[in-house]
Amino acid sequence: MLQKKNAVLVDGVILNGPIMDSKAGEKFVEDACKIIMEEVVQKADDITEKVCEWQAPEKLKQILDLEMRDTGECDQKVLQLCRDVIKYSVKTNHPRFFNQLYAGIDYYSLVARFITEALNPSVYTYEVSPVFLLVEEAVIKKMIEFIGWEEGDGGSVSNMYAMNLARYKFCPEIKEKGLSGLPRLVLFASEECHYSMKKAASFLGIGTENVYFIKTDERGKMIPEELEKQVQRARKEGSAPFLVCATAGTTVLGAFDPLDKIADICEKHGLWFHVDASWGGSALISRKHRRLLHGIHRADSVAWNPHKMLLAGIQCCALLVKDNTGLLKKCYSAEAAYLFQQDKFYNVSYDTGDKSIQCSRRPDAFKFWLMWKALGTVGLEERVNRALALARYLVEEIKKREGFQLLLEPEYANVCFWYIPPSLRKMEDGPEFWQKLHQVAPIIKERMMKKGSMMLGYQPHWGKVNFFRQVVISPQVSREDMDFLLDEIELLAKDL
Repeated sequence: MLQKKNAVLVDGVILNGPIMDSKAGEKFVEDACKIIMEEVVQKADDITEKVCEWQAPEKLKQILDLEMRDTGECDQKVLQLCRDVIKYSVKTNHPRFFNQLYAGIDYYSLVARFITEALNPSVYTYEVSPVFLLVEEAVIKKMIEFIGWEEGDGGSVSNMYAMNLARYKFCPEIKEKGLSGLPRLVLFASEECHYSMKKAASFLGIGTENVYFIKTDERGKMIPEELEKQVQRARKEGSAPFLVCATAGTTVLGAFDPLDKIADICEKHGLWFHVDASWGGSALISRKHRRLLHGIHRADSVAWNPHKMLLAGIQCCALLVKDNTGLLKKCYSAEAAYLFQQDKFYNVSYDTGDKSIQCSRRPDAFKFWLMWKALGTVGLEERVNRALALARYLVEEIKKREGFQLLLEPEYANVCFWYIPPSLRKMEDGPEFWQKLHQVAPIIKERMMKKGSMMLGYQPHWGKVNFFRQVVISPQVSREDMDFLLDEIELLAKDL
């Protein structure tokens, strides 16, 4: 801190000038950005780099020196910490990171994140976030067009928002009177739905026992006839059904529920129809693949996460609502007078923060907008089409190779398969075979992570033993990476 003549002290604190040395701060940011460019951005598509530098938790604690002390570290040491954080973090932008429903790097989205981190805005009123509120409005409007609605509204946080909104529509008095006096509310979702539906029911006080999970077919799609049975069952029990959640792109199998048939049932029984298209929604961008979501225009609300297939960067989640009568604001507004004054000098309809659960909120739409502006709809469509074409290529290669076995023909970018090592290939199909096969995927996963060659997810699912789930997303991924994936599994498992 710089000492000044004629210093003004209050409670022993010098108030003249800034407490931080701006020049030193600017130099630190410049040096740190250079490290980010060299170690993250420039190496993003380098397949010779490791996907991860695996360390056990206790070892990693020692390497990072996590303790925070009374006195700060010098900038050179902090810069070294930055290097260490990058070195020991998983490189989700690596072409051979296949572990989750997000991957790769979009450079336009990355720049957008640099901008928003530097500006540190919060999206609730036009006066503090004019650009980002208009950007969000434009993005929501465009996404609504792809769903097929003429009008609508939007926000973030997705599935839980939708559940709460559906409940408010069913019984608006809950906002002021709370849960007391309400009937037993019941909602319906497929057995393959995302676990966030169960969490949301718990968080909102609906209760996980009041989520009726509907049976799915062999491909993981909700069976409409089973939904009809469960709605009737709930009514006979004296419960109050209010919501059906269909899934467009399930997490494991990538299944798309039959939206049109489910919409018929919702209309028949007066139920809110929500579609969780967090994963599969991006197929709407593709003229070739949007048929997967046929009937989505009949939904009351849709969750769609552009940070997945479209690479907008975590987190970028949209809740899109068909209602345009201000339902979101009626449900969530608290009318905080210190933020949402009605006598401002501009059009206060742009102060949209009162229709959100969050107060301080990041401008997540900006990174999607900047990327969309740079690539255009055609560029985004190419990403979706290429990802699904690579998934199809991988499927055909799996069919050619001894030891690889598909669970089912995929309809999206989720390719699920077993690898059967040489020692099990002549073994008779039975409990012992499946017990042994169950142990294969975890061993291969451990080996690939310790080697750092790639990351690929596995899981058991509905009675099926551990299998791999390969998800194709990143535009940096090529046919050669698909070949490498299969070759590497064979290499890692040659002694099993």
